[in-house]
Amino acid sequence: MKNVLITGASGFIGSFLVEDGLKQGFQVYAGIRKSSSRAYLQDQRIHFIELDFTTRATLCQTLEACKKNNLRFEYIVHNAGLTKAKKKEDFYNVNCQNTINFIEALIATDMVPDKFVFVSSLAAYGPGNPDTGEPVRLSDQPKPIELYGKSKLDAERYITSLKEFPWLIVRPTGVYGPKEKDYYIFFQTINRGMEPYIGFKKQILTFIYVRDLVHVIYLALASSFVHKAWFVSDGKEYPSELFAEITKRALGKKTIRFTVPLFLVKAIATVGEHVAGLWGTIPTLNTDKYNVLSSTNWRCEVEPLNKDLEFTAEYDLEKGVAETLAWYKKEGWI
Repeated sequence: MKNVLITGASGFIGSFLVEDGLKQGFQVYAGIRKSSSRAYLQDQRIHFIELDFTTRATLCQTLEACKKNNLRFEYIVHNAGLTKAKKKEDFYNVNCQNTINFIEALIATDMVPDKFVFVSSLAAYGPGNPDTGEPVRLSDQPKPIELYGKSKLDAERYITSLKEFPWLIVRPTGVYGPKEKDYYIFFQTINRGMEPYIGFKKQILTFIYVRDLVHVIYLALASSFVHKAWFVSDGKEYPSELFAEITKRALGKKTIRFTVPLFLVKAIATVGEHVAGLWGTIPTLNTDKYNVLSSTNWRCEVEPLNKDLEFTAEYDLEKGVAETLAWYKKEGWI
């Protein structure tokens, strides 16, 4: 029975990685912080490891303790990261520097796994060309438009510089599903009878349901590939209006549709960021968020993924949204 260590195990994607690893017969080690909630990690078969990524020395101590107990991880999925931050520097510190600390500690303690999957993001490359409508391709030069994406790209550049380290990188587009809290705000808005749009240009979105993303990661671990990266989506494209329509049907709701002009959103984001900056914080609507909301082309190339890993998504948006909303209703979120 092989051991898999999943960092960020207490979060949205991490809890599904743990669940699927157990189903596949792995000895699953959930890497968490001391303060992490274990609400979604209740299975008695889960082994817990507290990881402090902020210093290499602390990580080395933890890994040396594992070695003394004859514990080695054949696979590591480094899923720990930050999508929202109170301070700008937190993105780099958590998404990049902590990743560097972890990998350096693995090398220093001779605990390098057979495979190390880094969960990155399409945000590391940024959106596709809005004029041509072409998808983002693996051969493109990365052009992240937000601090989150830039921090993921910085981590990727460090990882891909390691010639002897067995890395793989997955770059999912928008990940949704039960327990997720960002798209949940959109679902909640539709449920309240409102259907907002930012700007008057059509926005093309791409998605991957969390269970499909987890399936991709375990396919990558089981594959013969190393030193490869893939974009991950369900292979379909969705105009923002269709996303709303699917959600309305699933909820049985009618909505009031309205559009907020881009110039107004940008003004609010700029002023809010300036004011919040006086206290060293980042508001929810900031210039980074504006850049994302105003981008119209989130297509990405998935043919290499489908070919290399023989992956076909089980969930399209309609099926995924229905399952997600059923969970929200069951848990009393909606």
